[in-house]
Amino acid sequence: MSTETLAIFGGMPAIPRPLELFKSIGEDEVAAATSVIRGGILSAYIGAPGEGFMGGEHVRAFEVKAARYFGVEHAIAVNSWTSGLIAAVGAIGIEPGDEIITTPWTMAATATAILHFNGIPVFADIDPQTFNIDPASVEKLITPRTRAILAVDIFGQSADMKALRVIADKHGLKLLTDTAQAPGARYFGAYAGTQADIGGYSLNYHKHIHCGEGGVLVTNDARLAQRLRMLRNHAEAVIKSDDPQELNNMLGYNFRMGEIEAAIASVQLDKLAPRVQSRQRAAGELTHGLHGLKGLTTPKTTEGCSHVYYVYGMTIDVDALGVSRKAIADALKAEGVPGLVVGYQNLHLLPLFKNKIAYGSKGFPWTSPYCDNQQNYGLGMCPVAEDLHARTFLGINLCMNEYHPEDIEAVAAAFRKVWSQLDKLRGRD
Repeated sequence: MSTETLAIFGGMPAIPRPLELFKSIGEDEVAAATSVIRGGILSAYIGAPGEGFMGGEHVRAFEVKAARYFGVEHAIAVNSWTSGLIAAVGAIGIEPGDEIITTPWTMAATATAILHFNGIPVFADIDPQTFNIDPASVEKLITPRTRAILAVDIFGQSADMKALRVIADKHGLKLLTDTAQAPGARYFGAYAGTQADIGGYSLNYHKHIHCGEGGVLVTNDARLAQRLRMLRNHAEAVIKSDDPQELNNMLGYNFRMGEIEAAIASVQLDKLAPRVQSRQRAAGELTHGLHGLKGLTTPKTTEGCSHVYYVYGMTIDVDALGVSRKAIADALKAEGVPGLVVGYQNLHLLPLFKNKIAYGSKGFPWTSPYCDNQQNYGLGMCPVAEDLHARTFLGINLCMNEYHPEDIEAVAAAFRKVWSQLDKLRGRD
């Protein structure tokens, strides 16, 4: 038991200096970007029929490489993962008022992508151990207007895709995944994100690999792949079909990735496996270092699957400890623990959803004549997610620092120091 004075009370912090930040860009990325710049073609897209509709050589080469890497038939590069989510929702052909069930524990773009096509987001609760969408909660929310399930592989491991696929097939639904935080994670031998009708990954600056801003969609469905490519590049300028099922949602965005980003992303993809291994090593060492701390539950990984630890997610039994999460987190921050995540997100409690204000100020699309199932958002909708956010979830952004073995030892020591003096934190909120 540590007898050192806690830093929050004036003692020396267990981690006396900031840890080294994670830096993913090296000379090979510089060389790749420089080559593109010297070539003078920074984007080769045209918004009209022809070879240029598919982008330049670096975009197309990255797509081929990504498809091979993730073991899918088609990979489609976009300028952000938000763009990818919007394209995915549009590609499956939803109608105004259609419902898509998703999770509240995600970035807002997951749900607002549904609104872009005047669909209605419906929020299912989450699993208290993996923090991913709970299939049992999903099934309870299905209505005649449900068209898809949009799972999120939160923090670095896949959602329960087997159970979700059973539900989707039973009800004739499309299954989408947002694997922004889990590229490289394995789900029973396959890569996370590849078991959906459409999945994909984020390539923005603090993800496992990045090109500044970007994303890549993956699918094994040739028709969906073509619709994704259309939505990426001004679809209305090139589509020739009079079939409404081909015209629907072809509004034509500019979601095109540039050549510099594609060249960098291609280099970064080669680094994904060693980065995943490094993150898993750090997480394993941290789990070992935190073992035995009363009331602290470290990340759970589904047997047969792997976790890539964008966030190292834990729960605290605040009732058993008699200490609030805030008091513990404040003490850990004072000890120098970086990247603490106190709670996460409950999208259904954001003002946009609680007030149902999106397009204009009159409640559209919820008030449209196409929306015949009144959807309300608020407390009590997702009790597991709400309690985790409000009281018990604590995470560490493993994505932000390098985490050498000595850093993990220091973080574990900080936790042990705080846990040894929890009695001094009681009543401190």
